[in-house]
Amino acid sequence: MEVYTVVSKSSEYLWKKNEVFYFRRHVPVDVQKHYERSSIVICLKTKSKPSALRASKSIASKLDDFWFKMRLADLDVPASHLLIKGKPKEAFTSYAPKLSEALSKYCSLKGQDRAALFFKAGKRNVGYVIDHLGDRPIDTYSSADASSFRDRLLERGLNVSSVARIFGTVKAVVNLTIQELGLDCSNAFANIYLPKNVEGKRKPLPIDEIILIQKTCLEISDERRLLLALISDTGMRLSEALGLVWGDVDLEHVHPHINLVPHLWRPLKTSGSKRLVPLVGVALTAIKLMHQQGVNTQFLFPSYTNAERCNGNSASAALNKWLKAYTEHGVVHSFRHSFRDRLRAAEVNTELTDQLGGWALSSVGQGYGDGHTLTQKHTAMERIVL
Repeated sequence: MEVYTVVSKSSEYLWKKNEVFYFRRHVPVDVQKHYERSSIVICLKTKSKPSALRASKSIASKLDDFWFKMRLADLDVPASHLLIKGKPKEAFTSYAPKLSEALSKYCSLKGQDRAALFFKAGKRNVGYVIDHLGDRPIDTYSSADASSFRDRLLERGLNVSSVARIFGTVKAVVNLTIQELGLDCSNAFANIYLPKNVEGKRKPLPIDEIILIQKTCLEISDERRLLLALISDTGMRLSEALGLVWGDVDLEHVHPHINLVPHLWRPLKTSGSKRLVPLVGVALTAIKLMHQQGVNTQFLFPSYTNAERCNGNSASAALNKWLKAYTEHGVVHSFRHSFRDRLRAAEVNTELTDQLGGWALSSVGQGYGDGHTLTQKHTAMERIVL
């Protein structure tokens, strides 16, 4: 049973719960509008009364200073009628950088050797916040603002996964600036509740559909269909395949393969995504057909990739539209789900499966040693050829 003890008045703002000291203080009426609750409760994580007293005095002093600044901010500013209309008072009371400035710092620190997509996504996602809440100092956004932003995104019809990605970018931008500048403020965009993703789980493609699609792709043998054929028997992500250059492909090796590495125009999703991908079955046939058709550029798929960017969204939309004639629910990424199932059916061990697909390692031990050889990978891949 939890035991609460009120400490004497000489120990102002202290109380005990199960022998542990807590700081508790009511929020003054004139600043309560800035708080979600009428009182502040903080666990001091100590059973020592002297330690608790020192912590309590420090917290109380900081709160007094903070509330004093709040009261000043709420005062009418002398000559306020001369201010530019619409300028927020917060701009004159906060020394934190604006969100747009935080984004610039984030890009300069994190953007080294990153593809253009990194900067484009950052500008777009932070831009959504600025459009809805304005470009303000990062310590003037509240959790209520962040909740309002979340609701706005959901109202626009974005799914939960997309909203989570946007919040992920904004949280990272704000966090980095707080850490770099040593700001004494919280990140309003952290810990915002997002509803559970109710989207249906993406299903793998049945084997008969894969065989039909592969056969049709080789018959048509254009750039899009050969891209799909390559993905179907390698388990590569769409962006991984799109960003390939001929220097990544080794057809002369005793085990033909792709050396999947990051490029400026197409980084890889994780460090574990860098791998050797054996070429077998339809994937090997597709690469050979492309090579026979002539290598006019360093890129395997020049319609979607150049030295500046890799347009995965365009390729995905075109291929998914074409796939509707051959499968009821499948999309390009379904081939990757099927790839995992085919490896399971062939009884390929989990560690080797993770290495073949570039999935995150499931244990620390998997990172020890050099991993499986190309010969072992090639043998496993041959077992799933349809």
